[in-house]
Amino acid sequence: MNHVTSIGLDVHARSVTAVAHDSVTGEVRSQRFAYSPAEIADWILQFESPKAVYESGVTGFHLVRALRELGVDCVVGAVSKMHRPAADKCRKNDRNDAEFLARQLMAHNVVEVFVPDEETEAAQNLSRALEDMRDDLTRAKHRLTHLLIRWGHVWDERTPEGKRRGTWTRAHWEWIRRVELPESAAQESLDLYVSEVRHIEAQKRAIEKRIVQYAQRPRWEGRVEALRCMKGIETMTAFALVAEVGVFSRFDTARSFSSWLGLVPSEHSSGERVSRGGITKAGNSHLRKLLVEASWHYAYATRERKRALNDPSVPFAISSHAASGVRRLVGRRRHLSHDLRKRPVVANVATARELACWVWALGRMSEGTLS
Repeated sequence: MNHVTSIGLDVHARSVTAVAHDSVTGEVRSQRFAYSPAEIADWILQFESPKAVYESGVTGFHLVRALRELGVDCVVGAVSKMHRPAADKCRKNDRNDAEFLARQLMAHNVVEVFVPDEETEAAQNLSRALEDMRDDLTRAKHRLTHLLIRWGHVWDERTPEGKRRGTWTRAHWEWIRRVELPESAAQESLDLYVSEVRHIEAQKRAIEKRIVQYAQRPRWEGRVEALRCMKGIETMTAFALVAEVGVFSRFDTARSFSSWLGLVPSEHSSGERVSRGGITKAGNSHLRKLLVEASWHYAYATRERKRALNDPSVPFAISSHAASGVRRLVGRRRHLSHDLRKRPVVANVATARELACWVWALGRMSEGTLS
């Protein structure tokens, strides 16, 4: 719908600065508010055919949802797509930022961000919490390991065949419990690090259990089970993909989905010279990381389908398409690694890009928007 008054909102946690620009008269008005959606909506609705925009960022989607409920046409603009003039760097303030947004909206130069509903955003929060727990667990394990190394204790037990045993196994933990450091302060530090690792492990297991329960809800189950047909993707990764994407049909093509993930090649071409480089990494880093990790499975996976032909949890068309994807990705990975002699990391990222395309197709099929 066309709008007459373009309104830019510079949103902070405790304040909002608004600038309204009338495209017919050229009149500009500004107002500063506390973070109160009701007051902001009352002010915006005074104007003729208003539309508001604010930048994507840490303030999230609470304001846009609240304004829409109050009858305000409001969108969130992708901050990465907004290019400010170099002169504005020397005169940055809230009013200028809001006016810049209003002018961008008036020029129809705002790339709108997908706004999830509250249930979808809550699912995203749970998935991100699991990623945070994984990162915290890795750091806690490193701190514990480095403390032991500084006191001369290194895990180096081997199997009868001479192969070094893995870390964080039952045998490894029994070895850690047997370690006694000579100084009481050091021993107390060791006990603290051990308890921290154990505590984070328990939190991680609790979140994984909750995600399994959420993934079985009708809203998520069909798409999660469809994505689980691909090798390398299980419930945690599938739920993260479904929650972060929201609706797969908002991407018209597999390429646009890969671009959103930052898995497409970068390019710096001019004239007759065409130069392409590594992936852009300009997208959803959380999902990009998960897909790259999932792609390592195809270095050793077989071409056999993951789900049985008569699996009742997934429609036959989806499981068959996923089986074709598995064969394609295994063959593609072997071609990149053995025939083209690509480095493992390069071959893996290329596989991740194709895996993203198959994920998009399966997601669309499970939503009924792709035959």
